[in-house]
Amino acid sequence: MTPNPSPTTPAQPPPWHALPAAHVLARLETTPDGLSEAEARRRLARFGPNELRATPPTPAWRILAAQLRSVVVLLLVAAAALALATGERLDAAAIAAVLVLNTGLGFATELRARRAMEALLRLQPARATALRDGRPRTLDARELVPGDILLLEAGQAVPADARILEAVELQTNEAALTGESLPVPKRAEPPVEPATPLPDRQTMVYRGTAVVAGGGRAVVTATAMETEVGRIGRLAGEIRQERTPLERRLDQLGRRLVLLALAIAAAITALGIAQGAPAAATLATGIALAIAAVPEGLPAVATITLALGLRRMARRNALVRRLPAVETLGSVTTICTDKTGTLTAGEMTVTTLWVARREIHVSGIGYAPEGEFSADGHRLEPAREPALLEALETAALANRAGLARENGRWTPHGDPTEAALLTAALKAGLDRDRLLQERPETAAIPFSSERMLMATFHRTPHGLLACVKGAPDRVLRLCTRLRTEHGEEPLDDDRRRAILDGNDRLARRGLRVLALARGPVPGPDERALHDLTFLALAGMLDPPAPGVPETIRAFREAGIRTVMLTGDQRATAEAIGRTLGVLGPDDETMDGYELERISDDELARRARRTAAFSRIGPEHKLRIVTTYRRQGEIVAMLGDGVNDAPALRKADIGVAMGRRGTDVAKEAADLILQDDRFPTIAAAIEEGRTIFDNIRKFVFYLFSCNLAEILVLLAASLAGFPTPLTPLQILWLNLITDTFPALALALEPPEPDIMRRPAREPRAAILSPPFLRAIAFYATLMTLPTLAAFAWGLHTGPARATTLAFMTLALAQIFHLGNARSPGAVLVPRIALRNPYAIAAVIGSASLQLAAAYLPPLADTLDLAPLALRHWTVIAPLALTPALVGQALKLLRPTPTRTAAGHPPAGPHADRPTEGPRTSDRANR
Repeated sequence: MTPNPSPTTPAQPPPWHALPAAHVLARLETTPDGLSEAEARRRLARFGPNELRATPPTPAWRILAAQLRSVVVLLLVAAAALALATGERLDAAAIAAVLVLNTGLGFATELRARRAMEALLRLQPARATALRDGRPRTLDARELVPGDILLLEAGQAVPADARILEAVELQTNEAALTGESLPVPKRAEPPVEPATPLPDRQTMVYRGTAVVAGGGRAVVTATAMETEVGRIGRLAGEIRQERTPLERRLDQLGRRLVLLALAIAAAITALGIAQGAPAAATLATGIALAIAAVPEGLPAVATITLALGLRRMARRNALVRRLPAVETLGSVTTICTDKTGTLTAGEMTVTTLWVARREIHVSGIGYAPEGEFSADGHRLEPAREPALLEALETAALANRAGLARENGRWTPHGDPTEAALLTAALKAGLDRDRLLQERPETAAIPFSSERMLMATFHRTPHGLLACVKGAPDRVLRLCTRLRTEHGEEPLDDDRRRAILDGNDRLARRGLRVLALARGPVPGPDERALHDLTFLALAGMLDPPAPGVPETIRAFREAGIRTVMLTGDQRATAEAIGRTLGVLGPDDETMDGYELERISDDELARRARRTAAFSRIGPEHKLRIVTTYRRQGEIVAMLGDGVNDAPALRKADIGVAMGRRGTDVAKEAADLILQDDRFPTIAAAIEEGRTIFDNIRKFVFYLFSCNLAEILVLLAASLAGFPTPLTPLQILWLNLITDTFPALALALEPPEPDIMRRPAREPRAAILSPPFLRAIAFYATLMTLPTLAAFAWGLHTGPARATTLAFMTLALAQIFHLGNARSPGAVLVPRIALRNPYAIAAVIGSASLQLAAAYLPPLADTLDLAPLALRHWTVIAPLALTPALVGQALKLLRPTPTRTAAGHPPAGPHADRPTEGPRTSDRANR
């Protein structure tokens, strides 16, 4: 009684689905009459209760500790400690306030930890019916053990994994495990191949699925955590949460800051000693430089930017469950997505009818009876099409589904394909209840996988009428006549070939095809089904959801590759993939059988060319996502079922459906689409790219300002001047004149071309060489006017010179905001006014700076000397110089590509891709 072994492990016995039922009973040491109560108790003690176990939730203290792991945060802690040790309590308190704000925001957001196994607990059925001592007994589902014989009936939830022993028209809904909503027919014999993927294991039923039709008996093969659902939970629980691209980039940035701060401290110490400066003065300059090297506002501004992005995404129906995941969306290079209900509407729809040797198109999507019929581009009136009406009447009568309008939406009950046929009939004005009043049903032959058809028998004034639907080749064998526009005609070989050709054409387009026939019969018996009249072929599919093809095209233009993962057959996946635009001319498909046979290296090679995977299970999805991540891709995974949970957790960002998604999928995801619409992920990616753009903008702004402070101090020290800025003045600059403008940059609207750029290189650092050159250029632009103001003021005394340098640098930094806002000139009114927060930040920061100069308590605290009007004639033009030079360069340089011709970089977009085709190689692989 071993757990269900992996079919890829040759040393283990064959899996349950590959064994004949008699061998399964023997291996489990049980009989068709079930276990005795005594044996069941022994096995319960051995295997434990049939219940899923939740993994312990992440403790709050660990979530809090995770907020303090950032190198930037540790650097701020060191800066605060240094300030406190040197008696600068005000400096230390200001830095501590930033730390508390940053940590508190991150902790509050991260507290909602993902607990996928807790959601799995909701899949536990309460009761089960099993044979004990040869008699049926209703048990607590937790008491089931391997070897128990389950009695299965329509409407029941399956309480454990089991091998079918007997099946009578048995069908189950396995959407939670496979993602496909169509009922799956089940059988007892013959067994299937060992390597058969889960969607094709017709001899098994699984925990967490439901019996939708028929009944049968099955022997329990696995319980609790050994079931497929439990195994999926273990897979999800074992996946370690990895850091997001932004977290990795900020950590890399933090390490560079540490090295920079240490290098500056060492250089100043060495320089001071070499010049014979007093130790106190050398230490003061070192502290000032250390504070200048650290952008204190960076963690807080980054956190606030992500939080603001989270709110914007929520307004666009994208609910983020983990704060750093907000930006991750903007880094996505590959989207792996479920098909049913994500790329498609999740509602079977009759789109084509082959009637009287012509194709009739049916418009409308889903189960709402709204649509029209047309042929050869001309609208048809069903009432004037007798052959069409007969076919739709038969589709409505040979039917067991129902449609009801619930909460303003049409909801199917029963088989989705039968509901689709009912909807098509309603579009023609045919109501099943009214038809049954005219032709009461007297008997029925249910569908089975062996019979491949169903039939209903109806009483009419002319005798008994049989209405049949089923597989085209099977129904065609029962027919001797064909319904045409002129009535019934003999079904000769040419007409049979025409029907089969029509069936092939519809099937090649990815349609599920059913045949419709009817005719008078002597009695309600399967043997009476002959000499029928062939009426029509009905082609149906789960149509593309609104906006999906357009969204996939937009992703391709943005350099983002879309990969479809589905439990459908390969032919259906290919047809749907080409209709949606997922599959390009050179793209390939792969199914679960093939995936089982190839190595990881071979999968890595072929994954670059494969855009659709069919007949796959949970491990396959996890393996595919892992493969793309190993290739350096930033992967988003979209799913809604239990089977998607491991891949959702493994992906860089997991995305679940809010309405249709299972609780397990939603708990495993980082992002939830509240409207279940695929285009919403495009809106979220646009927000993610905007967030990263804005992070780059304020990183550029903060670093160029901080580097300017460093260069001012270094240049003054090298020239033998007094220290131009005190540590407290630098802290004021970093927290007031830097932070508010940086926050305004966090609110910049997206650039017009943001979804037409190639995807970012996943491994690219924030501080790339072109980016660093832009920072150095603008830092120099702010340094030179500041040193000029300082040198000019030295003849009036060090205090006045320091004040002039402080005011010049502060205003230069404030006006520099315009250089960081856009790759183009912000002097254009349309661009200048599109972010009112930036204008408010300039006015507010300038006002605070003036208050520092003219309010005695602030001026005294910051050691500032009074300023007269003549001083402003020097400060104002010098402070405006960096902004004016930067805007002039942008006006002269219409596109960033001219940097190669010798122009200095124009800002944070200096290294943004702007040349070549809009679609990157990654999107075309």
